[in-house]
Formats: sequence, C-alpha cells, structure tokens
Amino acid sequence: MRRGRRKYNNVPRAGFDSGLEYGVGLELQADPSVEYIERQVKYVLIPSQRGICGKVVERPCTYKADFRVTYKDGRVEVIDAKGFRTQEYIIKRKLMLFVHGIRVIER
Repeated sequence: MRRGRRKYNNVPRAGFDSGLEYGVGLELQADPSVEYIERQVKYVLIPSQRGICGKVVERPCTYKADFRVTYKDGRVEVIDAKGFRTQEYIIKRKLMLFVHGIRVIER
C-alpha cells in the first residue's frame, strides 16, 4: 500500500486504494455469480522500445485494472472503480479495447 499524499487525494480503505474501489470490491464479493476476483491486474498497452544499440529508449505503457472478474458462466470482465475520468485514463481505456479487445467496465 502506498504511503503519504496520494495523487488524487483518495483515502485508502481496508487494503483498497480508495473507498469507491472498496465498495465495488464488496459488491463483487457478494455477487453469487462471481467465481474469481483478481485485483490490480496489469496489461501492457505499448511494449518497451529499444534503440539500435539494444538499450531501452521508451518504457512500456501499461494499464492497471482495479478488478478482473471471472464469472461462473465463463465470462471475464475488467472493471475499474472510477470517480473521475482523466485524459490519461480515457486514452488507456481506448487502447485496452484496440490492443486487447477488452472493454473496461466503469463503476
């Protein structure tokens, strides 16, 4: 868990990054159709790029989903607890659909 001042002034709660994320997590845990919940799942949107000498010149661009949920019927959803949509998030959400074919569900 992170310490000190947080980027968006959200307050951590019970091991979650925010109260909103905590609430979504509780809802998912209470849902009888949910088989498995993964938290903070990382997806690579643009891999790291190397120069001709082999040295990394650009780090990878990644998206970290709040939850990846597998349902008993086999469906898998990527869920993000969003209080505010930043420009960076909107671009990464669009890249998730373009690169991985995954539509991020916002709660």
